[in-house]
Amino acid sequence: MQKLIIQGGVPLHGEITISGAKNAALPLLCAALLTEESLKIKNVPVLQDIITMLSLLKQMGTNITASNVSEITLSAAALTHLVAPYEMVKTMRAAILILGPLLARAGEANISLPGGCAIGLRPVDQHIKGLQVMGAEIHIKHGYIHAVAKKLHGARIVLDLITVTGTENLMMAATLAEGTTILENAAREPEVVDLANCLIAMGAKIHGAGTDIITIEGVPSLHGAEHTVMPDRIETGTFLVAATATGGEILLKQTDAHLLDAVLDKLTEAGAHIDSNENWINLKMHTKPKSVNVRTAPYPAFPTDMQAQFMSLNCIASGTAIVTETIFENRLMHVQELIRMNAKIEVEGNAAIVHGIPQLDGAHVMATDLRASASLVIAGLIAQGETVIDRIYHLDRGYENIEGKLSALGAQIRRTQ
Repeated sequence: MQKLIIQGGVPLHGEITISGAKNAALPLLCAALLTEESLKIKNVPVLQDIITMLSLLKQMGTNITASNVSEITLSAAALTHLVAPYEMVKTMRAAILILGPLLARAGEANISLPGGCAIGLRPVDQHIKGLQVMGAEIHIKHGYIHAVAKKLHGARIVLDLITVTGTENLMMAATLAEGTTILENAAREPEVVDLANCLIAMGAKIHGAGTDIITIEGVPSLHGAEHTVMPDRIETGTFLVAATATGGEILLKQTDAHLLDAVLDKLTEAGAHIDSNENWINLKMHTKPKSVNVRTAPYPAFPTDMQAQFMSLNCIASGTAIVTETIFENRLMHVQELIRMNAKIEVEGNAAIVHGIPQLDGAHVMATDLRASASLVIAGLIAQGETVIDRIYHLDRGYENIEGKLSALGAQIRRTQ
């Protein structure tokens, strides 16, 4: 099993290019199932979850060609296998995103209940309830979702809770349904808007993406299109936190500051100086960071995917901070690993009280999920001595060549068996 070895105490300096967003690319790949024509997607990140999704789509009959590592053309003219087996989806929750497109286009789907990071229950009931309202007959047996629908019809769907993948799944299904579908309490994340823009380019009629009410007028068919994946706002935020924590100065290219206003506000509060333009962000940090309280909530509030990274920043900041997780019930598992590095953290329910100390100590730690992995990398960068991080396969699911990019910024980091 691979590990990362980090020699800490080096401020990050330099510039890197941000990759396409994983959480945008995955539903975009699934959108190819909605049409017989080709869908070309550019700026696709090279990640394990992307590789898994492409393998899943290929075994369903999708023809996949790559002009280069980040430009992929998918053609699902002939869907031959409408099953997503457990072996292919056990590590990737996003596999549920094929349910809506398959039902809308082929009228049938058999999908294993998805896996992914062990950060909480993350039930798929909102997906199922919404599709049932649209006329699908769905049963769960032996760990599989069996769904059938001769033709989906438009409906008013009020989501019980805000769910990004649920909004995306139902939005894709509604593009080919008969009549108009209204999604209320919809997710407002930029990734939802990115998917909507791609679907509109394919001929879908969608209004309100980016608000909590999305209206979709069904059309008989969709056609091919070309779309560029939005920049990864979580990768952007992770590198900005790393530079803030190490007291560095970095320039991030091909990204968008408007995608992470809440994160930039918190970094400014911590003492960072940030400048930005249409496609770059520059951060300078020349003082010890100040502690910042963080409370996660759906977009446009502070993202749960940045909570762990700010936990590491607060570990060496001046003062005491409270980090509150409101989205996932198990997303504080990195606390115990940070404590192994001498962090002073107390957990009370869904909140962590972080007392800043002068420095962390390098240690042997274990990643428990994707964003916890990123927090441990940041902790290793600011710790005294050597940090070894086990189970970094989590990192490869969401960060493209993270050790290469950090090395380009001066970090002493290497991957080893």
